Amino acid sequence: MVITMGFKCGLVGMPNVGKSSIFNLLTSQKIDAKNFPFCTIDPNIATVEVPDDRLDKLSELNSSKSKINAVIEFVDIAGLIKGASKGEGLGNDFLTHIRNTDAIAHVVRFFIDDDIIHVNGKPDPVSDFNDINTELILSDITTLESITNRITKSKTSEKEKNLLKEEAIKALDKLNNNKFLQKKDLDKVQEFFPDIKLLTQKPMFVIANINENTSKQEINDFIKSMPENIKLVEVNVKVEIDLDELSEDEKKEFMEEFGIDESALSKIIKMGYSLLDLKTFFTSGEKESRAWAAKKYFNAQECSGIIHTDIQKGFIRAETVSYHDYVESGSEQASKANGVWRQEGKDYVVCEGDVIYFRFNI
Repeated sequence: MVITMGFKCGLVGMPNVGKSSIFNLLTSQKIDAKNFPFCTIDPNIATVEVPDDRLDKLSELNSSKSKINAVIEFVDIAGLIKGASKGEGLGNDFLTHIRNTDAIAHVVRFFIDDDIIHVNGKPDPVSDFNDINTELILSDITTLESITNRITKSKTSEKEKNLLKEEAIKALDKLNNNKFLQKKDLDKVQEFFPDIKLLTQKPMFVIANINENTSKQEINDFIKSMPENIKLVEVNVKVEIDLDELSEDEKKEFMEEFGIDESALSKIIKMGYSLLDLKTFFTSGEKESRAWAAKKYFNAQECSGIIHTDIQKGFIRAETVSYHDYVESGSEQASKANGVWRQEGKDYVVCEGDVIYFRFNI
């Protein structure tokens, strides 16, 4: 079976902040989550289907023999401590694992529990968050310093070298001022060295690991201390685990009683899709119904390449209909009869929820 990848999300944070517990919750795994630092050494990896009611409905309408959701890959990475960029703790191994993810979910512990030790004595959300970010920044400074040496030794013109160095120096200044980099900060350098993966350029959001004693004021104070562009998702692991053990009807009643709008998994998926500018389109028929994740700006030909490179090469046109119109019509044939089934060319920017059939010739 081909897996439709949504994104790869790395769970990072200080030791004993609850990364492994959250990983277990999101992925239904049973990995160790013990009360000592560096319980997780090698990264734990699991793929999770992205729930989508629209896919369920399309599969039902077409009596599809198989249904394939998009998936997220979660990576539970070893706890990071101060000095990791210089090899402290599990240092460099940890940083390497982060480089291979699309987005970073920074787990910050807000709960006090004397039975769960903290490497610094007790949790301090702002300090813990800043310690991790400092290590990411220091690691990127080391990477960029080595890149400037590569620029000097590269076989290109002096003019080109000066342009690349200028861009790298500006980025280093930003990092030395304790600021994360943006994608545009190293456009030329990364075009010249496509193998560079900088940690502070990765989209990041915070998972606040809370319990019933965590106050709203504590969360609000933390949010005020964060850079404006970083978002936060609150997760009460104990409540979410209790939820998982209930039937669907009991779960709905429990969520209403405790004012829970959606599950932790749902909130984290939405956050990841938003950060990575992803959209979902569908292919559906009697054989299978499938959800595909694509960049929001991808056109029809680019989206066809996600399914198979041969389709992209031999692209003729996309036959498409919005999910709403497809379901309202009830079938592909009814969509055509109702005049909502459209023929689109390669430059058509696929919309969220489009149901598509690609015509191609190779």
